Amino acid sequence: MSGLYLSPGLFPEEFLRPTVDFILGCQRDSGEIPWFDGGYTDPWDHVESAMGLSIGGELEAAHKAYQWLAQMQLEDGSWWASYRGQEIDNASRRESNFVAYIATGVWHHYLISADDDFLQAMWPMVDKSIGFVLSLQSEHGEIDWAVDGTGKPKGDALVTGCSSIYKSLECAHNIAVTLGESRSHWLSARDRLGNALRQKPERFDRTWETKSRYSMDWFYPVLTGVYTGADARARLVSRWDEFVEDKLGCRCEKQQPWVTIAETCELVMALLAAGDHARAVEVYSWLQQWRASDGSYWTGYQLVEDLLWPDERPTWTAGAILLAADALTKHTRAAGLFCSVRLLDQPADDVPERRSLVD
Repeated sequence: MSGLYLSPGLFPEEFLRPTVDFILGCQRDSGEIPWFDGGYTDPWDHVESAMGLSIGGELEAAHKAYQWLAQMQLEDGSWWASYRGQEIDNASRRESNFVAYIATGVWHHYLISADDDFLQAMWPMVDKSIGFVLSLQSEHGEIDWAVDGTGKPKGDALVTGCSSIYKSLECAHNIAVTLGESRSHWLSARDRLGNALRQKPERFDRTWETKSRYSMDWFYPVLTGVYTGADARARLVSRWDEFVEDKLGCRCEKQQPWVTIAETCELVMALLAAGDHARAVEVYSWLQQWRASDGSYWTGYQLVEDLLWPDERPTWTAGAILLAADALTKHTRAAGLFCSVRLLDQPADDVPERRSLVD
């Protein structure tokens, strides 16, 4: 299939079923979802894959994925950079973006499942994880990207990572409100973070070369709601020609002739967030040429060498494919999560109010 053009109400369930099955096939009995069979697992990509399972209707498997995270959480609310089963694979750092993303995944699963017991069970994990992340926020609003193996902050911040945290704080706030928990300081922290991302570029990339050469620094502030409306559209237009290869996808880095499938899926959702549905449909249609026969997707394509590279088909890329398809077709009740900003403004004290979140 050379192109797949998706419209609201037309989720290609049969076509994407093998993609869901690919993630399921890589998931271990514990609930852990490594990058691929024999690969390691990191918290962010584990969550991305779990969201794909939720979209595919595999709610029990997704639930197990979040239970695994809860079991592996450290006392301070964080996770190590990567794992292999119960063993730590990389103990050199713990990344704030990875830790915060758990809230996004939990809220996403709740929107689809409407499972109050799940949300309640995951609350301690979410509460501790956000506590860890906000302990790394400076007086200027940005959030340090990681701590080292001893727990010492690394001393710098990333635009992409902080943008992702910005969305995670939205989701964490909505979880707290839905459960009637008071965490008003989460919103004020989110406000300070958004202000830093929009108004204080000097607070990012202070100790290394600017990361603006990466496409995620360009579109993630749109994907996560840092910029909305006309500002979002202007941002995407401003560097489109630097990063987008027509009929192929989105480059990871502007200097490298390499398009990546997961980042292209995220760009699709950023386009939807900016109100450019037609272009989102078109960009998504390019991606089926990177699909393998088992429903998985290659990481990326090297333009100059004309080869698929690296020789990997990750679970998180499959998850991103499912997230973008859901966003385009409005298939599940979580379809708009990355396409809009929604902050609940009062506790959901009664059943009708809580049901309105997922109906």
